[in-house]
Amino acid sequence: MKYMVLLCDGMADNKTEFLDNKTPMMCANKPVMDMLAKSAEVGMCRTVAEGLKPGSDVANLSVMGYDPKKCYTGRSPLEAASIGIDLKDTDVTLRCNIVTLSSEENYEDKTMVDYCAGDISTAEAREIIKTVQEALGNDIYKFYSGVSYRHCLVVQNGTTDLGDMTPPHDISGKKVGGYLSTSENAKPLIDLMKKSYDILKDHPVNLKRRENGQNEANSIWLWGEGTKPSIENFEQKWGKRGCVISAVDLLKGIGKCAGMFTPEVDGATGYIDTNFEGKALEGIKAFKQGYDMVYFHFEAPDECGHRGEAQNKVKSIEYIDERVLSLVLNYLENCGEDYRILIMPDHPTPLDIKTHCSDPVPYLLYDSANKQNGVDTFNEDTANATGIFVDFGPDMMKKLLK
Repeated sequence: MKYMVLLCDGMADNKTEFLDNKTPMMCANKPVMDMLAKSAEVGMCRTVAEGLKPGSDVANLSVMGYDPKKCYTGRSPLEAASIGIDLKDTDVTLRCNIVTLSSEENYEDKTMVDYCAGDISTAEAREIIKTVQEALGNDIYKFYSGVSYRHCLVVQNGTTDLGDMTPPHDISGKKVGGYLSTSENAKPLIDLMKKSYDILKDHPVNLKRRENGQNEANSIWLWGEGTKPSIENFEQKWGKRGCVISAVDLLKGIGKCAGMFTPEVDGATGYIDTNFEGKALEGIKAFKQGYDMVYFHFEAPDECGHRGEAQNKVKSIEYIDERVLSLVLNYLENCGEDYRILIMPDHPTPLDIKTHCSDPVPYLLYDSANKQNGVDTFNEDTANATGIFVDFGPDMMKKLLK
């Protein structure tokens, strides 16, 4: 038996005026998902337990079968694991976004123009982080480069008691002053952010981006604090060899912490321009190498939700259906084994609020050896109408691998 998870990050949404009072899932032309839905169990799942913030960290841990309330120690430590940082028990890590802020003199008066600095390339970002490390790094603070706008700060002998370190994607278009933590423990970190603006505003990378009309990478933004994670080995927990295919350090970090195979895919970006086919082929390769479960993660719907890009969010779902699911399904149909496919988002990222929420999400569970009476098309309404509800997110992996 082979097992596939197709995790469409942030795919679920609200009906919106941007799409004639429909959701992106309702608008998307996704014939393969809809074909599977006709013979699958379709329902709703609560991936974010009460009391937890609706992040991709918590939600993906849940879908992978882990109870975040027992194993979650913060977002950035998972990303640190992906980057290859060897954390000490006394280290505290923070996610270090490279962002675009407006040009007001006082930092508090600046606006969060772009939480990802215009999808800055990894090569450009590496130069930015190198400069930040040279200027602000020391025995206490060490900056590590990751992918695109996503990077990491490690604080030696740090604390996670930092007040509210707001994610930058939650405050797009807003003045940042009201979202800077007022905790005494956070003051040195806020000071690093403020200093970074002066260091980066005329950086050679930004001078070039300015000439090209691109958003500048003119500040770091720190959030997502946490400590060294402890996640049970996936194969020991479930008796299956697992593989994670993703463009983002968070998912690769979860995979590495769980002892799963996490290959690199050329051209994987975490946005709608990602190498969809390349990720599909890498997953097929993993199946051929003997991995039982492949967890395909696609960030594009989530990124489009954060940016309020309705048509691109629809397109991202269509690309996943056409350029990933169709290829992998063709392989599974001809591999000579039965298979199960789980398709779902981790959380909603509604276009109208441009950030995550904790609402339950639709899921589709297809079993090639046990077809069921499903629904005609896969979306939020049809999934809710079945009345099937999984209240504990980690039970989804149990249902897949039962």
